[in-house]
Amino acid sequence: MLFSLLCLSCAYLSQVKTDPSMDMPLRVGFIGAGNMAYGIAKGILSGKLKPSIGTQTYIVFIHVFHFSYLVFVAVKPHLVPEILREISQLVTQKHIIVSVAAGVTLATLELLLPKDSVILRLMPNLPCLLLEGALLFSRGSSAKPEDAALLSSLLQHCGLVEEGPEAWIDVHTGLSGSGVAFVYLFAEALAEGAVKMGMPSSLAHSIAAQTIVGAGKLLRDTGKHPAQLRSDVCTPGGTTIYGLHALEQGGLRAATMSAVESATERARELGQKSAGAGNSN
Repeated sequence: MLFSLLCLSCAYLSQVKTDPSMDMPLRVGFIGAGNMAYGIAKGILSGKLKPSIGTQTYIVFIHVFHFSYLVFVAVKPHLVPEILREISQLVTQKHIIVSVAAGVTLATLELLLPKDSVILRLMPNLPCLLLEGALLFSRGSSAKPEDAALLSSLLQHCGLVEEGPEAWIDVHTGLSGSGVAFVYLFAEALAEGAVKMGMPSSLAHSIAAQTIVGAGKLLRDTGKHPAQLRSDVCTPGGTTIYGLHALEQGGLRAATMSAVESATERARELGQKSAGAGNSN
């Protein structure tokens, strides 16, 4: 039974207040207990308004929907159709369902849940675990602006939270979801270059990590275009311009653009597969 596979993945956070003016506490539930669910929950719990939290684990979905108002579905994409069929009878008009499954479209979600269900599709990324995530979400046909505002408020401490059309979700997956791995690959190569030139491996990896952290914060906090910051580092005939020339010769720019494109297209393929699964009945 699917229930037995997910019996340890159903939990809720009670008495979460996203706004001091709220009369009643917001109860948030999770179906799924992977990295994304953990990162989102961590962000919810890290707000300046310290909530009174009760976290419990249940063996059946009914408890999550009985005790929760907003429910995150944070399971692997191939499990979503079967899960939604199992929980469909539990979803009411008072619930807000937030899907965190890559590639699963709003159309598929709406097909598998009761008519007029309030659904939002959210795509976070791994740095949510450190409250430095990049999150993009889209509203389903029955979701209202106030539902979007509630989700944004709830996730504000997870990192950058933006709303956009669903067409951007797959692009966001390629850019930020998969892009995290692209940055790790670059960090590894950066450190290995230093090792090649004689620096100890542990030191090289520490410096590479800090270099990426510092560069990222400058890019985010100054608001400058990457090209401007890159130009600020270069001096005529200096070390940086020689290194950049080598990167351009190696095709770094084109390869990175192709990587984002490939990851985006794969996300779209997953969406088409999930739509097919949703129509299988």
